[in-house]
Amino acid sequence: MAWLFVFFFVSGFCSILYELIWLRLAMADFGVTTPMMSTVLSMFMAGLGLGSWASGRLARRWRGNFPALRWYALAELLIGVSAVAVPFEMSLGRDLLRGLGSSSSFIYYIFSGGWVALTLIPWCACMGLTIPLAMLAVRSSYKLEARSSFSYLYLANVLGAGAGTTVPLLLIEIFGFHRTLTIGAMLNVLLAAGAFAVTLRGPFAMRSVAEDVGTEPSQEVSAGADVVARDKGVTPAPRRLLALLFGSGFCSMALEVVWIRQFTPYLGTVVYAFAAILGFYLLMTFVGSAWYRRTRERPMNEMVWGFLGLAVMAPLFVLNPSWDVRALLRLALGIGPFTLLAGYLTPMLVDRWSGGSPGRAGTAYAVNVLGCLVGPLASGFVLLPLLSERWVTLLLALPWFAVGLWPQFTGKTVGTGAVLGRAVLAVVAVVAVAAAIFSKDYESQFPASQVRRDHTATVIAYGEGMEKRLMVNGVAITILTPITKMMAHMPLAFLDRAPRNGLIICFGMGTTYRAMLSWGIPTTAVDLVPSVPKMFGYYHEDAAELMRSPLSKVITDDGRRYLERTSEIYDVITIDPPPPVSAAGSSLLYSREFYATIKKRLRARGILQQWLPGGDPVLQAAVTRALTDSFPYVRVFGSIEGWGYHFLASSLPIPERSASELAARMPEAAREDLVEWGPENTAEEQFAVVLSREVAPESLRADAPLAPALQDDRPVNEYFLLRKYLRPRRWRRLVWEEQ
Repeated sequence: MAWLFVFFFVSGFCSILYELIWLRLAMADFGVTTPMMSTVLSMFMAGLGLGSWASGRLARRWRGNFPALRWYALAELLIGVSAVAVPFEMSLGRDLLRGLGSSSSFIYYIFSGGWVALTLIPWCACMGLTIPLAMLAVRSSYKLEARSSFSYLYLANVLGAGAGTTVPLLLIEIFGFHRTLTIGAMLNVLLAAGAFAVTLRGPFAMRSVAEDVGTEPSQEVSAGADVVARDKGVTPAPRRLLALLFGSGFCSMALEVVWIRQFTPYLGTVVYAFAAILGFYLLMTFVGSAWYRRTRERPMNEMVWGFLGLAVMAPLFVLNPSWDVRALLRLALGIGPFTLLAGYLTPMLVDRWSGGSPGRAGTAYAVNVLGCLVGPLASGFVLLPLLSERWVTLLLALPWFAVGLWPQFTGKTVGTGAVLGRAVLAVVAVVAVAAAIFSKDYESQFPASQVRRDHTATVIAYGEGMEKRLMVNGVAITILTPITKMMAHMPLAFLDRAPRNGLIICFGMGTTYRAMLSWGIPTTAVDLVPSVPKMFGYYHEDAAELMRSPLSKVITDDGRRYLERTSEIYDVITIDPPPPVSAAGSSLLYSREFYATIKKRLRARGILQQWLPGGDPVLQAAVTRALTDSFPYVRVFGSIEGWGYHFLASSLPIPERSASELAARMPEAAREDLVEWGPENTAEEQFAVVLSREVAPESLRADAPLAPALQDDRPVNEYFLLRKYLRPRRWRRLVWEEQ
């Protein structure tokens, strides 16, 4: 049995490694959009559920021609193949969709989502096959352990998955996405070889026996029910166990979507913040599963379901912004109670439903995974756009209180002690709900703010005058600053002809968009979050008039994906990626592959303006190299406020112009816009400050000359833990192979 623990630890590690990297590859190929991310995660879960259900069905009919663990070895081998096959299939799908030339987002979602489903479900089904197949091997070789074999394998799998939330981040930093996938594939191949090897001798060499063949449906029900009947006073209700499994999966994944919005203001948007949520989730799930393994013979108190409802509400209390609590402690107190109980209850319910039967365990686990599939879709696309995080959390907690207070559901006979316990639970639930309703959340810090919610994010606009701010999921995105005006005016003024049109990627407060429209040219803006452009009027009084202009066009989409689908050609493309520069997914707006796409959409002598707010020397060098590798002509200017850099890039020489020449090329409305917020009084003076701060691109690479160009496969800005905490020389030798 120890071998199986090792196998499932490594298998869980590889599964999370693949999930994290496949999601990033899908974002690069099909767009950083919430529907696409939800599709990838949903298809991953759908494949797991399908595989679990299918292997359970097969286990019932398997008559054992050779050791069952060899089927498990075959499944692991196929999972290893997926590490190589999935990136290839996704790239193929991207090329096919590009050939369709569809500009409709809806049609694109249909085709891209369908392709992701066809790509992921078969391979993820192989992952879902593993637990029932291993249970079949246990049943034929270790009969005494068979009844609780699911919880044993689940425990190992969760522990490995927890390791998969951290170690791959370091591997990606060193090797990149594709080489890290290769490491995962090698581990799966070793798993397959090891599983096959242990079938050559010892208990696992025994041939499995036919399972559940000829068993009547009534006998199948009793197989799981007799375990439940051990609980004193409990009436077997095995079908309701499936409802509880679906509900726990639904609630767990629905809450994960809510948690990302709730904890982002405290943890940030970097990949390590998401890893902290997922890692702690899996760690506490492991602790809960281990707790169940130690106490599985004890009767279950049905009041645990009421405690689960209280645990769901924990973040509403620990995220009070007036409390001076460290972010990681908030995370531990906020999600720890629920994930601990979920880790206890999930294997318990599967063990009790299955009674050690691989076929029944496959069905039960598939039902749980189905809940995991539906939960985030309901939370992200239905609940959160309509309700705040507070009300969604309460809505998810209430069913568990109902289960705890409804004796007929759990099958507990009603006695004096049980009635008193439920009465106490009812009082506690009412008090907790009332306290949660009146508790403070992050938004309470901005009483005069405007708040909008959609399936992508919660957007907050607040402040007065020049102190107005924009926040997305609690992260400050931009401020009112002349820097954002210069992002449009500078590249337009450097053109060697009158501009015909322009494109802005990332709308923000709309300042750059407003500046480009002041040139009187057709202007297109693309933003990922639907609610962000709707806040335009909060920051600029003339927003409504500008949005009605026939020159104005605002599109909700991923900027990179839009460029790949559109047939438009632009004179100027200006990019202002949302901060921080290390945000998850931000590398896709700085990468060499992205610039290759931009070159196809720039008119001859067109100019790209790329804003870089700062960063460590490695990051600056990586972005600079990506631009200089992509464009033969690159100029770099420090900003009007003295921080950050404007990169201007073109396929042909960018003219040398003085401040007066640049100002003379501007329409009067554009000059007025440029100096609206100063700091200088005229457009010429404004340009003079920026021109005086020009630096050579080579100077931004001088402190990290070996830094690789930022690429989709090597997102240097997002993965920086080793670079930050290892000594520089050791880092260079490890990553850049310095001699």
